[in-house]
Amino acid sequence: MQALLLRAPYERIADRLAALAPDLDVVVLEPDGGLTLRGAPFDPSGLKPDIWWLSLDAFGKRGGDYFPRLAASPDARWVQTAFAGLDNPMFKPLAREGLTVTNSSAQAPAIAEYVTIHALSLLHPIAQQAAHQAAREWTPVNFREVGQTRWLIVGFGNIGREIAQRAKAFGAQVEAVRRSPDPEGLADAVSTLADLPRILPQADVVVLACALNEETRDLADAAFFAAMKPGAILINIGRGGLVDEDALRAGLDRDQPAHAVLDVFKTEPLPVDAWFWDHPKVRVTPHASNRGELTGARGDALFLENLRRYLRGEPMLNVTRAQDIAAG
Repeated sequence: MQALLLRAPYERIADRLAALAPDLDVVVLEPDGGLTLRGAPFDPSGLKPDIWWLSLDAFGKRGGDYFPRLAASPDARWVQTAFAGLDNPMFKPLAREGLTVTNSSAQAPAIAEYVTIHALSLLHPIAQQAAHQAAREWTPVNFREVGQTRWLIVGFGNIGREIAQRAKAFGAQVEAVRRSPDPEGLADAVSTLADLPRILPQADVVVLACALNEETRDLADAAFFAAMKPGAILINIGRGGLVDEDALRAGLDRDQPAHAVLDVFKTEPLPVDAWFWDHPKVRVTPHASNRGELTGARGDALFLENLRRYLRGEPMLNVTRAQDIAAG
């Protein structure tokens, strides 16, 4: 059995990889485009890798032709990706029969912290307290406790569940929106997209953490915002295409929502003249909610765990449905 890895990710896990799979032929794609096996030059005619690791290193100049090789490979049987969502059309070559694709949950804890910290900072009157401090005013401010709030998490995969764990630690009520309304175990209630008109008016924090597909494109439209509770918070860490941006702007004018925390946008990088930058009710971050310092290490560990399972014929973690690949 053969794997093809880029030099940078290979070096990060070489010792653990050798201990886990000593008989696996790990061919390394070097920065100069050459191939090596156990430190020696490798004849390209013998390259028939079953196993691929589509880490972040595989893109940009560092990746060379790694992704084009994967897209064209007739021998690939499993690819571990570094992404939670694979809706980008560039991933279409991966949606083919005979190829198992596993996505990443490595970024989920970091994204969950991003969501939770932004939500808490908006629920608590930090800005008002700071204003009193700046004015040297000894003025107490009452505040709503997080345990009084209801969180609606649209999309309840790895990221949604991590968010729920943190919100529930503060005593918040959590309702999940997912494909199936079956009880989930972590959420206090489970609904489907069809239930949104009924449940949006009850939510204090609404988090978009679902995949982008034909069912969810422009999910947050004029009707969505009209149904939101005045004063609620919207946080989008899914995809920019989930939100009708003109409808959001109109909703903000009515305090439906009162605040929007946006890490993703329809156009990225966000143009310098986009209205989001200066809007007083919007927080903009550059698709960076996953940038926790431990995300990379978790990604390495996930590849190794799924490799162990693959070699032993065990069920793998985070297997992606073919219909969710290049669905955006």
